[in-house]
Amino acid sequence: MEWTNRVKIGAEGLNGRLGLCYDNGMSFSNFPLRQELMKAIEALNFHQPTPVQKEAIPQVLAGRDVLVSAQTGTGKTLAFVLPMLQRMLEHPVPGVTGLVLLPTRELAAQVASVVKEVGRFTSVRSALLVGGESFHLQLQALKSGAGLVIATPGRLLDHLERRTLSLSRVHTLVLDEADRMLDMGFAPALHRILNYVPRERQTMLFSATLAAEIGRLSHLALKDPMTIAIAPPGATVDTVTQLLYPVMPNQKSDLLLAILRNTSVHSVLIFCRTKRGADRLARFLQAEDLSVVAMHADLTQSQRTHALQGFKHGKFQIMVATDIAARGLDVKKLSHVINYNVPEKTEDYVHRIGRTGRHYEVGDAYTLVSPEEERYLAAIERFIGRKIPRVQLPDFPYERLPPPQKPKTLMERFGRRRRFIPRGRFGR
Repeated sequence: MEWTNRVKIGAEGLNGRLGLCYDNGMSFSNFPLRQELMKAIEALNFHQPTPVQKEAIPQVLAGRDVLVSAQTGTGKTLAFVLPMLQRMLEHPVPGVTGLVLLPTRELAAQVASVVKEVGRFTSVRSALLVGGESFHLQLQALKSGAGLVIATPGRLLDHLERRTLSLSRVHTLVLDEADRMLDMGFAPALHRILNYVPRERQTMLFSATLAAEIGRLSHLALKDPMTIAIAPPGATVDTVTQLLYPVMPNQKSDLLLAILRNTSVHSVLIFCRTKRGADRLARFLQAEDLSVVAMHADLTQSQRTHALQGFKHGKFQIMVATDIAARGLDVKKLSHVINYNVPEKTEDYVHRIGRTGRHYEVGDAYTLVSPEEERYLAAIERFIGRKIPRVQLPDFPYERLPPPQKPKTLMERFGRRRRFIPRGRFGR
């Protein structure tokens, strides 16, 4: 699918989720926003809009559908919250008129907090509908007059099927982190939800990439969208120092411990590939008297909330997580991201290291790579368009590393000669 209406913006000057410190000679006062919203922006000390806000907000205020491709930390949340609240204030209608869909509970809670901050001087009420939380309390929030719903697809469908919620008056729909929702298998749920909302509506779709699946979803959900691309898909923030630590698999935990003890760290997010691996690594670090908490999908919602809040407020210095936290965690001044396992998907690497170096802060991203993980690294380096420096920790007792493994060719896998067997002779 091709889009004719496009705006492309380079990677320079990308800043944080809510739009701080970007110097583009423009201010939020240039947008025709209502006084209540401008008052909140001033109270929150927001100054100049980020590139995605600068390009998307005028289009959305003009009533256009938008398809936005932007990485984490570019200010996407405010880019849709401001115009959505503006329309709800200008066209007050009873019932739910605004809907934001996100893939995870953490992301939904994050957006809900932004709505609360930006809408503090308005009469707009919101409801957060996510799994793992009290259905009854969510129902009470809906009955109290919530006009804006922030939800994950599964819990939203629960309410729709129980008829505790109607989307017949929705005039603004946001699909945030759409590529992540598709990766998590929410495509059937999204198609069902689209049948509940009116055809005549404004839709905003935000995604880190413009893959073919996003094109198909866009064709289904949007009408003549303006496409806004913020930086290339593999762009990484220049303020993040990226390093590779080659190591044998059996020495990874010891090397990680040595890095943590020999590096000036403030708060560290460590990514593991599996939930079991995250638990195992967290227990290992806890046994070494480090302040650690684990974060993955097997935890209950209360456990996940406790872990996130504890990490954000400094109760835990280290969080060991699976990719559930790659896009759903916003921690100020996160000093280090460490990939204990090299991610198999190239995009996940960018999302992981994007947790640090936010708001023009300096950050460090380390990756521990064993020989069998080299094949993933090659794809990552092609994706981000740079070679990541390889380093060794001084005085660490490394085992001798074998040369990096390269994927076998077909000739190497099946042999140089293939025996020719004439037809009709298989039974002999």
